[in-house]
Amino acid sequence: MTEACIVGWAHSPFGKLEDPDIESLIGRVAGAAISDAGIAPGEIDASFIGLFNNGFSDQDFPASLVLRHVPELRFKPATRYENACASGSAAVHGARDFLAAGRGRFALVIGVEKMTSTPGPQVGDILLKAAYRKEEAEIPAGFAGVFGRIAEGYFQRYGDQSDALAAIAAKNHRNGVDNPYAQMRKDLGFAFCRTVSEKNPYVAPPLKRTDCSLVSDGAAALVLTDEETARAMGKAVRFRAAVQVNDFLPISARDITRFEGAAEAWKRALDAADRRLEDLSFVESHDCFTIAELLEYEAMGLTAPGQGARAVLEGWTAKDGRLPVNPSGGLKSKGHPIGATGVSMHAIAAMQLTGQAGTMQLPKADLAGVFNMGGAAVANYVSILEAVR
Repeated sequence: MTEACIVGWAHSPFGKLEDPDIESLIGRVAGAAISDAGIAPGEIDASFIGLFNNGFSDQDFPASLVLRHVPELRFKPATRYENACASGSAAVHGARDFLAAGRGRFALVIGVEKMTSTPGPQVGDILLKAAYRKEEAEIPAGFAGVFGRIAEGYFQRYGDQSDALAAIAAKNHRNGVDNPYAQMRKDLGFAFCRTVSEKNPYVAPPLKRTDCSLVSDGAAALVLTDEETARAMGKAVRFRAAVQVNDFLPISARDITRFEGAAEAWKRALDAADRRLEDLSFVESHDCFTIAELLEYEAMGLTAPGQGARAVLEGWTAKDGRLPVNPSGGLKSKGHPIGATGVSMHAIAAMQLTGQAGTMQLPKADLAGVFNMGGAAVANYVSILEAVR
């Protein structure tokens, strides 16, 4: 069996967009990704839609909305995937499984979310649906409060890591300046991110506003096909590995200062790819909160437990460092429209690997790691990607 390849992509800007609904956002990227792949719309055999929703949109059941924009997909399979903040990667996996089963030749993957029309208090309540409500529904500050507790526990065990969290935020905002899709293209600087102020208050201590990803609208899309077909096309990015690992949902059931499910996903993916972490050119990682990126350094094996701060404070994860992490600016700068995030990460990694990342382009981009998670390291997805030469 040949591995699936990404052969086309499209990406909307992320942010507070004028699009009235998810149907409009789907329309931004569906046809554009098919055109980018250089195929006719009728060649798509099935569609896979990543959407969290859970109250952000009145229109649930989104799978067939793509037919309004690409009518050639009528009478073909279309399925919605949901796995919290990893809904986009769940859709990618669905498309890969479809191709591996020999059910079709081309698959369209779309990730989408419309969040900014929802009032702030409701946003927090909707996001908490990705937590274990029986135990975590009353945590102050919603989902930020969940990660605030994770940060508190980590600080108690390993000491105050506020410098490291501020350095992660500053790095990702600095990187986001070069990302034309990013919601916030502003270099905030370390001092601003480190200091509690009227513009940067505590949200869920020790997490400040600059430690939290943005509420966003947006969409991204991919076209996937088998490797044999991909080699005859204009560009192709192969999955060397793609792994999903799920952990317990309640944070009370786990050591929340370690992302053990993420660590297992990274181990399995690197083993399947027959590669080491040192072989990667860069990583796009799920920095929904800065403490998440810090713990992800440790989960991927960049540092030992409790030493994640070294990776950012010593410059390892900068664009010119040992292993650039989030050269796109990550969720922190780019934005985090829930269902779109996993698809966006794969699209931007593919851009880097094919030398089409524009102002984001790294000088060396041969092998990429993508980490997308749902909940607090509950649904963990790792992809290892490389360009087909």
